[in-house]
Amino acid sequence: MFSLSLKNACFLLCLAWLASSCVTKKKFDDLSARKAKLDLDIAACERAMARVQTERVNLEEQLLQQQDANRGLVKDSTETGLALRKTQKLYHELTSTYDKLINNHEKLLSNSASESSRLSGDLALSKGQIDKLNADLKVREERLKEMERVLDEKDKAVNALKTKVTNALLGFKAGDLSVNVKNGKVYVSLSEQLLFKSGSTKIDPKGQEALQKLAQALRDQQDVNVLVEGHTDDVPISKGTLGMKDNWDLSVLRATEITRILTTAGLTPERVTPSGRSKFVPVAQNTSADQRALNRRTEIILTPKLDELFQILEKN
Repeated sequence: MFSLSLKNACFLLCLAWLASSCVTKKKFDDLSARKAKLDLDIAACERAMARVQTERVNLEEQLLQQQDANRGLVKDSTETGLALRKTQKLYHELTSTYDKLINNHEKLLSNSASESSRLSGDLALSKGQIDKLNADLKVREERLKEMERVLDEKDKAVNALKTKVTNALLGFKAGDLSVNVKNGKVYVSLSEQLLFKSGSTKIDPKGQEALQKLAQALRDQQDVNVLVEGHTDDVPISKGTLGMKDNWDLSVLRATEITRILTTAGLTPERVTPSGRSKFVPVAQNTSADQRALNRRTEIILTPKLDELFQILEKN
């Protein structure tokens, strides 16, 4: 009984330690239920043993009484012999039953210890897996924080860039140009009226002044790439326009001419990319003169470099 209590105490201490670890509640509840069932089985076995022991003591007392009575009877008495043999047979049966219960009890204790050891091993393995997952999660959280920091700095840089470009172009009409932030980029939209005459690729003086001021504002922004997009409406160019076949040519040549002005004004050519979009990215319906005028524009898209962010992503 002492060894059984000691084992139970050790098992309960083990469960208490495991309960304090990072095991999931469902797993812990399952283990606790299985331990409770084993405890119930052991208790039932112990109660059965107690009953058998009590019966054995009673029978031994009866046997002693019977033996005393038999000494006073005739040795060859058939009735006395039958009673004695019956009592002895019953005694042997009870002794055999008692021995079987003892063996079953020992097996149950052994199985309980083995099951407890196996469950402890399973819980230890689960704890190791959870610890590894927690470590991986911590690494990912650190990378996420780093990415959030870089993105926050990028957003601040984009807003600062928008402010700087806006201030550089304050002297121009709002209808001729606009500066906006979209998708983490700064869009400088310049109308055809500011830059070109209809069908021409030669930049007007007022447009050259705006581009030069923009270039001055971007000169020290070495981490900003510049994309120049030329856009047209859906009206075909006049036949015989020198060097141009269609609106593709017009949009590309205008973007290239603006790129020359920007690089001449101080931007490094490696940072500037000209691109012609023709009529295929309109901002209005092209169903009226005013809408077509909105579509005839040049967009200069300023994109901060994201090298640091890409390095963080590559770590994943």
